[in-house]
Amino acid sequence: MVVFFRRSSLPILALAILIAHAAIEPVASQAQPRPNNKYGQTDDFRQIDQWLPTPNKYRSASGMPGPEYWQQRADYKIDVRLDDQNQKITGSETIDYHNHAPEPLGFLWIQLDQNIFEPGSDAIATATAPNFSDRASFNTIRSLLARESFEGGFKIHGVTDAEGAPLKHTIVKTMMRIDLPTPLPPGESTTVKIRFDYLINDSKLIHARTGYEFFEKDGNYIYEIAHWYPRVAAFTDYEGWQNKQFLGRGEFTLELGDFEVRITAPDDHIVAATGVLQNGEEVLTETQRQRLEKAKTAEEPIFVVTPEEALKNQKDRSKQDKTWVYHAENVRDFAWASSRKFIWDAQGHDQNDNPVMAMSYYPNEAEPLWSKYSTHAIIHTLDVYSRYTFDYPYPIAISVNGPVYGMEYPMICFNGPRPEEDKTYTARTKYGLISVIIHEVGHNYFPMIVNSDERQWTWMDEGLNTFLQYLAEQEWEEDYPSKRGEPDDITGYMRSSGQMPIMTNSESILQFGNNAYGKPATALNILRETILGRELFDFAFREYARRWKFKRPTPADFFRTMEDASGVDLDWFWNGWFYSTDHVDLAIRDVKLYQIDSSDPDEAAERKRQEKDKRRPSLSAERNEPLQKRIDLFPGLKDFYNDFDELEVTEDSRKAFQKFVESLNAEEKQLIRRKTNFYVLTFENVGGLVMPIIAEIRYTDGSKQMLDIPAEIWRTNNKTVSKLVITDKELDRIELDPRHQLADTDASNNFYPPRIVPSRFKLYKDKKSSNPMRKANEAKKKSDADKGKESNKEEAAEKKPAAKAEAAKPAAAAVAKPATAEAAE
Repeated sequence: MVVFFRRSSLPILALAILIAHAAIEPVASQAQPRPNNKYGQTDDFRQIDQWLPTPNKYRSASGMPGPEYWQQRADYKIDVRLDDQNQKITGSETIDYHNHAPEPLGFLWIQLDQNIFEPGSDAIATATAPNFSDRASFNTIRSLLARESFEGGFKIHGVTDAEGAPLKHTIVKTMMRIDLPTPLPPGESTTVKIRFDYLINDSKLIHARTGYEFFEKDGNYIYEIAHWYPRVAAFTDYEGWQNKQFLGRGEFTLELGDFEVRITAPDDHIVAATGVLQNGEEVLTETQRQRLEKAKTAEEPIFVVTPEEALKNQKDRSKQDKTWVYHAENVRDFAWASSRKFIWDAQGHDQNDNPVMAMSYYPNEAEPLWSKYSTHAIIHTLDVYSRYTFDYPYPIAISVNGPVYGMEYPMICFNGPRPEEDKTYTARTKYGLISVIIHEVGHNYFPMIVNSDERQWTWMDEGLNTFLQYLAEQEWEEDYPSKRGEPDDITGYMRSSGQMPIMTNSESILQFGNNAYGKPATALNILRETILGRELFDFAFREYARRWKFKRPTPADFFRTMEDASGVDLDWFWNGWFYSTDHVDLAIRDVKLYQIDSSDPDEAAERKRQEKDKRRPSLSAERNEPLQKRIDLFPGLKDFYNDFDELEVTEDSRKAFQKFVESLNAEEKQLIRRKTNFYVLTFENVGGLVMPIIAEIRYTDGSKQMLDIPAEIWRTNNKTVSKLVITDKELDRIELDPRHQLADTDASNNFYPPRIVPSRFKLYKDKKSSNPMRKANEAKKKSDADKGKESNKEEAAEKKPAAKAEAAKPAAAAVAKPATAEAAE
């Protein structure tokens, strides 16, 4: 209780603070605040300027491209041949490199990502040993042996200028430096030509983002070809040349440009690729072209190559070649797929002034899943993602089924799930297919168009894309089984050990999927639903996507844009979620009830009597009650205090209180008579990650009240905070995070009064310990029994001829009699 007083009131009343007998017992009062020792932070609300680069004329403090922003450009013309007999790629390329940087360049760095397959590459040399324990699968051993023997990697057969003059070049593992005869000035361009070949990896043995799949039943292949040509490395204002070696995890950092690619493959192959097919009249039949035209306005996917045609095609082995010509504009990469096994379906997607052709390529082994879901999933992705970012700017979107389970490139992606051989499939396979297509098609937005640096920051494309994937999945059907996005889905990872912050280089991440996909996606979902609200978040996120469309953002540009466009300081959020390994674990530490003490002596006496009557006597007091007391034997021992009632109110006390009341004005008189409850709720930040406090209070009359306290309540004490709730109602119970929106890792401390959290355990029978003697005896008994059976068989076999001979005698006589009779006749 809180006593109200005036300066003129009696000293005995001044500053008197009493806790009501009805005070609520503290919850988890023994819990000790945990130090933030995971990351060593002392101020969770410090500005993140210490982490971010200083704004400049290239990148502004608002997160926008600066007034002098620049980026390089590389245009490609490539001729490539697929050797279906030897699984080999042979090609030649012409690169036109445009220097938009404010400085001259004396050399170009080229990425040779196929060199990851070279024997002794850094990827192989730095691979740690597998955990064999006491067993290993056949596939594991096959894969390990294949990596040791595979002669992969680029073979560079020539590097020249536009006129064919050789250019000095130096290969550094997965990179190649081309020295220019003279420095390339700002605003100028240069041309280099490279001839190359390499062996394609068998994806069953050497898993990668590219490779082939061999089908033993029909002897055919599906090729999914990626990072297949020497590519210019990125040169940026924030990094200079991106020359971090390709180790297999951190993906790609590339320049945008135009591509013209001529792909020569067996005549009976269907080739899918980045870009628009330029010579359809040469490589497609009249029927196929008519079907493609019909698909533009179809309401369902149309077969361009039917399942029956694909089956026939894979049986007829043409020995001729055919060249497919593709053109793509403003893309950062080019990938393609080729096979005679492909079924091909297509459907047009009407998107404002930029119609898109959605297409899927897959073998009969992928049916019936792929014709039912793949192209629909492509169009669904474009529809949802465009609402949160920008209209899809390319004319083509492709999904291909093959050996690569899930990998993205401009306008084309490779996806893996298939049904069983009997054409049945599990729910996991079905939703796995839909989800991976949404995810990989979604990568067109991040990082193919919003061109972030994958080699440095995996989360900038995977995390943002996984967040949008979650939104798209939830619009596919009710209760879609999304694997990432919901706050509860990340709690196990958040409280685990062996973590790194999200802001960690791609090659150094621990628990890669959770760190680069799940945690940032969940963080953005929480930012949208809980911190900013959908309207503010969607505006800011869309602003980021549009600002950096076809440009190269960094983490700082994302953080700054989200704050700039939402109008909310989110540094505490980036600190906790992206720069630390703290986790969310908020707890109700205790709850206290305070009420106003009017200082009325009669009320105070009555309250104390009630408290005394309610108080249960101690065990000793109960047991001592029947004992005869000495004072009963000797009444003369009694005095004044034996009959004195300490709770009896004196007239002097009443007069003093009356005088106090008379000194109050009308408002003050009302205040001291109020029956208002003042609840002080104390919360503890156990996990270290500051978050808003969201709690549902239920009162005894059945009503509810939601507390939604911004995270800033922790700004001066990130361990414990208290909140006052003033109400005329009686509190019944409290629940923290009732709608599971904070990713709280421990729900057991979220309740007042504490709630029993049920769990279950399974029963099992104890296994008998191994007994070698018993096993030996049993084996001997079995051996003896087997020998006995064999002996019996032999005896039976010996007796059988004799028995047959005995049985044959009368039979022989019987046979002889008719013969004799016949002879006699």
